[in-house]
Amino acid sequence: MALKEYLGAVVLEIDGREYEVIEFDEQHDAGRKVVKTMNRTGRALGYHQGVKTWELTVTTAVPKDDALDWSSVEGAKLTIYPVTDGGKRESYQDCAVISVGGKYTVDNEARLDIKLLALNKVEE
Repeated sequence: MALKEYLGAVVLEIDGREYEVIEFDEQHDAGRKVVKTMNRTGRALGYHQGVKTWELTVTTAVPKDDALDWSSVEGAKLTIYPVTDGGKRESYQDCAVISVGGKYTVDNEARLDIKLLALNKVEE
């Protein structure tokens, strides 16, 4: 059996500046909604296509000289670069911050949890 290589760490870039990421989660809403009708079968018969959205959760380390006001970020582009060769770069366009929260661990490590919404995702 041949050994396989998998994608590893990612680099997060917001508007040309890189940030250290501890965790990154993506939640994609396909926008489909069930259409309920009154019929003899007593079940839904279809769906309609709504609006696609992406909700992103990023946990980042807090640099000592962090000048970015995270709560005012809007219209940003988040790009994920797989560190290994052969990975596809993904970009989330027109991002806006929904909420920002700080947390501190027993290891004396300050972190920020940032929730963003994105209006589009493209592979480059």
